[in-house]
Amino acid sequence: MLTIGIFPNFAPMKQAKTYEATDKMIDLIRDNYNVLQSLSSFGIALGFGDRTVEETCRRAKVDTATFLAVVNLTINGVTSMHLESLSVASLLHYLDACHHYFIDYQLPSVRNELSSCIRHDDGIGSLILRVYDEYAQEIRRHMRYEQRVLFPYVERLMSGETSTAYSIEDFARQHAEADKSLRELKQLVIKYLPADIDDSMRLTSALYLIYNNEEWLSLHRQVEDLILVPLIRHLEQSLRSERVNSAISAFACAEPTDERESVSEREKEVIVAVVQGMSNKQIADHLFISPHTVVTHRKNIARKLQIHSPAGLTIYAIVNGLVTIDGLKK
Repeated sequence: MLTIGIFPNFAPMKQAKTYEATDKMIDLIRDNYNVLQSLSSFGIALGFGDRTVEETCRRAKVDTATFLAVVNLTINGVTSMHLESLSVASLLHYLDACHHYFIDYQLPSVRNELSSCIRHDDGIGSLILRVYDEYAQEIRRHMRYEQRVLFPYVERLMSGETSTAYSIEDFARQHAEADKSLRELKQLVIKYLPADIDDSMRLTSALYLIYNNEEWLSLHRQVEDLILVPLIRHLEQSLRSERVNSAISAFACAEPTDERESVSEREKEVIVAVVQGMSNKQIADHLFISPHTVVTHRKNIARKLQIHSPAGLTIYAIVNGLVTIDGLKK
């Protein structure tokens, strides 16, 4: 199991453990002080005494399972979790707070520290600052995209609203490694910053912050890739299943009509072919009839069933045993 920390740790590493709801919150911090940043982003205040993780989270109105999933991933590299037990709302609140923390505090801190130890009349130093500013702008753009597009989409999902224009897969495909520029900046500072810099201790401090930010961003990306994306994917699938099941149930409860009973065997074959995605020509070739006859059958089917869309015919075919859901997935 890979164990990753937010800050460089020069002390001997303790054996990683999977934290549970019954553990005391203070013990988590004693084991790894990086938990403090997670506490802040979840909105959990200090001063919890000897309360357990569950008690502390309950008092702060934070979902315990979600808090533990984030902590166990970022501190101990634990990726196994039950998606059904996690809270989308708690995770969204955490990620939004992380964005504000990084944009409002981390980025300016590194910039100020780096700027204070670089002579502005030095060409190399100015170029390094420019690289940092470009990196910071890239990070802001990426995080604001999530706040402007991704988070509202997830909130709509939470209210039961689905969309065909956007999905979590769109986010996953463009979720690039935004910390690549930071690694480049780190190498530029180490390799090319003039050796006669006035304040080497301040430069060391700036490099330390850059290393911290690189690791923080890597862990933040893991939370989104390994918790957020699978969780929202699961939510999307659940909503789609609910809608299909609801439509099928409503169709099944409808009173049978004479028109439906009068659908011929040949028309049923045409329905199955339509449901399977065949074109009129493909149906004609498949059933050894003319395309004109296929069009006639489809008009008769629409008239008898009052169903005009392939989706509606799919529901009809499932309810009446012409096809199975599993068969359609193949």
